[in-house]
Amino acid sequence: MGTIMFEIVEMPEDKASFYRVLVAQAKALTEGETDAVANLANVASLLFTTMAEVNWAGFYIARGNELVLGPFMGNPACVRIPFGRGVCGTAIREQTAQVVDDVNAFPGHIACDSASQSEIVIPFSEGGEVKAVLDIDSPVTSRFDEEDQKGLEALVELLVERVQFDQLCY
Repeated sequence: MGTIMFEIVEMPEDKASFYRVLVAQAKALTEGETDAVANLANVASLLFTTMAEVNWAGFYIARGNELVLGPFMGNPACVRIPFGRGVCGTAIREQTAQVVDDVNAFPGHIACDSASQSEIVIPFSEGGEVKAVLDIDSPVTSRFDEEDQKGLEALVELLVERVQFDQLCY
């Protein structure tokens, strides 16, 4: 097998354009690759290296009644999160994105990194069942907004098509 060359292009400053480029880059990174861990690891790296004011980006995988740490970039993280606890567990329980301006004001927030001040979590659903979440933290309060949510939901839609969740869930 040959080496795949991939270059991260300069990201546009306006959010809508940023997310169009980000999704296109994620599509190129995952094109033809069937390994779920490899795809999620590359996308976590892409997010961490291209998004401004982010100190953690990665995935938690649904297993039983909890989320288990998956591929990520950033400081070491909490390994297991029960459904319904913290921002990630709430996203799973409610099956909706969570945009939290101030994690310190979020009831039941799980502080894996004390530097994190805001967070966005987007759940992955397949066949009506939540399989994982995309979790991104920022050291800046109110870092994420509706445009981030829309752009990251488009990324998650791409990943739902590209990731074989049966490789991750047991």
